[in-house]
Amino acid sequence: MLFSTPIFLFGFLPLVLLGYALLAGAEHLAGRATGRSLRHRFGNAWLLLASLFFYWWGEQELVAWMVASIAANYGLGLVIGRARASGDAARGRAGVALGVALNLGLLGWFKYANFFVGSWIDGWAQIALPIGISFYTFQALSYLIDVHRGDAPVQKDPLAFGLYIALFPQLIAGPIVRYHDVATQIASRRVDLALFASGVRRFVIGLSKKVVIADWAARGADDIFALPAGELSAALAWIGLAAYTVQIYFDFSGYSDMAIGIARMFGFRLRENFQWPYVAQSITEFWRRWHISLSSWFRDYLYIPLGGNRGGAARTYRNLALVFLLCGLWHGAAWTFVLWGAYHGLFLVIERIGLGQRVAVLPRPLRHGYTLLAVMLGWLIFRAESLGQLADYSRALVGLGSGADAVWRMGEIVDARVVCALVLGAVGSAPWVEALARWRDAARSAGRARAACWALDAGGLLALTGLWFVAMAFTAADTYKPFIYFRF
Repeated sequence: MLFSTPIFLFGFLPLVLLGYALLAGAEHLAGRATGRSLRHRFGNAWLLLASLFFYWWGEQELVAWMVASIAANYGLGLVIGRARASGDAARGRAGVALGVALNLGLLGWFKYANFFVGSWIDGWAQIALPIGISFYTFQALSYLIDVHRGDAPVQKDPLAFGLYIALFPQLIAGPIVRYHDVATQIASRRVDLALFASGVRRFVIGLSKKVVIADWAARGADDIFALPAGELSAALAWIGLAAYTVQIYFDFSGYSDMAIGIARMFGFRLRENFQWPYVAQSITEFWRRWHISLSSWFRDYLYIPLGGNRGGAARTYRNLALVFLLCGLWHGAAWTFVLWGAYHGLFLVIERIGLGQRVAVLPRPLRHGYTLLAVMLGWLIFRAESLGQLADYSRALVGLGSGADAVWRMGEIVDARVVCALVLGAVGSAPWVEALARWRDAARSAGRARAACWALDAGGLLALTGLWFVAMAFTAADTYKPFIYFRF
């Protein structure tokens, strides 16, 4: 049930909001019911049931694996919490070890058995990958580890824990939520008009990113990457790569915007997952801005426990390389993903060795150009369906492809929508709206430029309304595509 489909927009979401209002109480939605009341528990139970139904809609019987994961991790959390309370460190470590083994074992079976076992056994029956398993598995792991460390309280309410794992806005494609960030919100939260309105605004922006920019860019990217090597010119190859660069950012950040927006409608404040990554001035900075919930997860639960940068240069480089190899493998069971992770790990290592200092003294446009080129070449590895396609496409980029003279496909593939997506993608990748908002807030606080502030507010409302109607038009026309990160 995609966020960008009519069944979700006009069926599921309104019904869940209505049911939540009736069960949690109108006073909760007005921002007055914030305690652990019976109505609040009813509201949580309703959200959990709705989330399980949302997952069942697309996964059918595979929902049983998620329910089993919730039950197992809830029980392990109780064991680890009691061990910490009693000072039994050995029992706590054993509980964490068992939890890590069970969660990674479940993830490994569904996600990597086809890759590692199927390649050796003829006639191997392909195992279906449950949508979102990479995300909810990492959430469960962070909960167990945080309880063991004392960074989060143990959750004794099974419904509350189930809601943490299964909350439908972020269930399928993140952002990866840490338990200590939402524990208090699960127990007690409020939804006032301002928060609800900000959630609607964020959802509309995310929906527009997806169905207009990302899906338009996908037309060009998919068509060009599907061309045989003999029909791929250098110009087409670069346009296809640029289109995919736009597509993946607006597709994934659009989903994150929608997830954050929907969560706000129910009183949850989720952390940001993107901070304008395409304005980064280095690959190191890019990873502070891209998929923040994943990169910070690997930092806190793998990189730092391995020693981080505390054990000398060689150990730091090893830790970076290992973390990004695993980050690549997390994205999928394919050698292209492993290579993509190694590629970014290599860049982080060489930037730390000295490249970063050399890049830092360059003029800003050159720093930005270096980073964007490196990121785009990385997306080529990520997008390629095989190492063979990666090699063919790479040759085409530098004009060595066998289709270097096949320019006749340009007008057929790169239509007005693809061009508009590239232009809108370039404009939308820069934080100029955020800069205008900061200027407006500063001017309003100083009591100046009131007419300009009013014009900005009115223009923003008109723009948001226009985005909604445009997004609805594309949704009605059935032009949407599945979100890229659903496959992970």
